[in-house]
Amino acid sequence: MRKKSEKCLQLTLVAAVLLAALFYFWSPGSSKEVDIGPRQDTPIINLLTIKTGDATNGYDIPYHVKEEVRSHLAHNACVCKPDEGSFHIPLSNLLFPRVSAHNFAQAFLEHHPDPESIKHHRAQEYSNFKRRSYSPADALIVAEANTPLQYPIQGVEVQPLKTIIIPGLGLKEETRSDHMVSLTATIGTFDVAATVDMVSIQGVGEKHMVLSSSLLSALNRQLQFVTYTNTVFHPKTADTIQFATKDHQSFFTIKVGHRTNPNLYNSGYQGEYNITALVTIATKTFLRYDKLKDLIDSIRQYYPTVTIVIADDNEHPQPVTGPHIEHYIMPFAKGWFAGRNLAVSQVTTKYVLWVDDDFIFTENTKLENMVDILEKTTLDMVGGAVREVTGYTATYRHTISVDEGGDEGDCLHVRLGYHHVIKGFPNCVVADGVINFFMARTDKVQQVGFDPRFSRQGHLEFFINALGFLHIGSCSDIIVSHASKIKLPWTKTKTEKAYEKFRYLNSNENNIFNEALYFKNRFKCMTSQ
Repeated sequence: MRKKSEKCLQLTLVAAVLLAALFYFWSPGSSKEVDIGPRQDTPIINLLTIKTGDATNGYDIPYHVKEEVRSHLAHNACVCKPDEGSFHIPLSNLLFPRVSAHNFAQAFLEHHPDPESIKHHRAQEYSNFKRRSYSPADALIVAEANTPLQYPIQGVEVQPLKTIIIPGLGLKEETRSDHMVSLTATIGTFDVAATVDMVSIQGVGEKHMVLSSSLLSALNRQLQFVTYTNTVFHPKTADTIQFATKDHQSFFTIKVGHRTNPNLYNSGYQGEYNITALVTIATKTFLRYDKLKDLIDSIRQYYPTVTIVIADDNEHPQPVTGPHIEHYIMPFAKGWFAGRNLAVSQVTTKYVLWVDDDFIFTENTKLENMVDILEKTTLDMVGGAVREVTGYTATYRHTISVDEGGDEGDCLHVRLGYHHVIKGFPNCVVADGVINFFMARTDKVQQVGFDPRFSRQGHLEFFINALGFLHIGSCSDIIVSHASKIKLPWTKTKTEKAYEKFRYLNSNENNIFNEALYFKNRFKCMTSQ
């Protein structure tokens, strides 16, 4: 009797452990909910703005504008003017090419049926772009004069070969007979946009400039007009500036680079999401035209006018026709990632939805929900869930991290799970890898790209390349069905057998996987679940 009781107790403990493990791996995870909406001003940023204003104002001392410097500063009022030719002779345009100007607003809006609506839509898209691309690291922060030098520690940027006023420079020290500061640059020169009486300036237009005055307030007033001009062209770099007195020195950086130009999509301003204008569905097919037909038929049941882009690397392609279908033929067996690259490269809408050719849309395949979360958060991609014929629904959520590993390379870690729940979307979480059914911002996916060397299998490789670049989410309530893969061996067709031959990895593909992660990504090892 006692042995039976002990056996029951052991079975109960084992069952409890298994239940705990199942709960750990399959439960929604941490209940922590995080707001990933576009960043707004915070109390800290507002405080920094006030302090920056205090640092650069308050000196009621007259100054004299240097027009030759002022004219090079940005005034947020750019114009496009053509050269005005003073004379015309044969071939004058070849001998003396003139600058021309083209007014996009006039050329586009004058033929648009509703110019005010398109202007509003453009402004709204640009506002969203700025909110999404904002980073706290871009905010101007001025280190107050504790050294006693005051200077900006971040947030100062200049376009290549352009000029800016350096904000936040100041000196706070005890009154003495002479006050002096110096500035030293590496790939730029200094000047002043205005001069202040009783201030001596040496090194104007050079990499090293010295300012001195017997009146501290006059020197601080002059520091408000110090300009920096980048002199060495580089599309993205930085200049380290030394700011010093006789006894103290400090350093700060000025970012040098072109601004990020917005990539806006004119999908038409409407109160509701226009899926046809916002989304293109992309897929790749190989030896499965029957499955592809079922996918297209299911899409058309719910989204009759959405464009479907198909990449096809069959040896003997069959025509795939119909309204809003683009069918692109590739070299035979070119491969999985090459097909993804081709399909995504042809997408012109704001979002691209990737589906496998054996998926089937149902009433639970709500593309509007995917668009909604992408529009309202900072996510670049959102994955859904795939329901198998057995009734099991998979989301394939993984976190990916990299540990530094020294000369031998770094360590890649892939784990089941996610980071946190998304505020306002209780069925959605943030992860680093999602299932092979996702909607993403077209331009961001195009920038990451798909390594065409992965011809038969590839999924994790894309998300490794996207790590640190794409902000990714996963929603369990947006579901696509998966066509049945259950086949008895003797019922498989010749085409199905051929597909299996190409589908699964061979030794060469394994070598490509190892080479890519070892050499291209510089990993020495990987741990995964």
